[in-house]
Amino acid sequence: MSECPDIAAPEPVFAEPWHAQVFALTVHLNEAGRFTWAEWVDRFSATLKRHGLSRDLDGGADYFDAWLETLETLLSEEGTAGPEERARMRAAWEQAYLSTPHGQPVRLAD
Repeated sequence: MSECPDIAAPEPVFAEPWHAQVFALTVHLNEAGRFTWAEWVDRFSATLKRHGLSRDLDGGADYFDAWLETLETLLSEEGTAGPEERARMRAAWEQAYLSTPHGQPVRLAD
């Protein structure tokens, strides 16, 4: 009986859990008909260009910060999530992660 060669575990696709979450939310909103993918690409490209991100991005914080900024702007413009609501949610998430023990999942209070 031969042994299987060691196969290295693949690298995670997303560096941080929130990167995957904001990506999934964007895909969900697209599939729900909130915007077309072409509209998303145009908006996201404009955000990257405005920030001067002309180099190859590796999916790190700069890329997903721009992704989140684009999504927030798009939702704000359609009246779904205005500046006050975004600030309130950011504060709630900050409080949640600051009060969550290391290694535990971060959850918003009800």
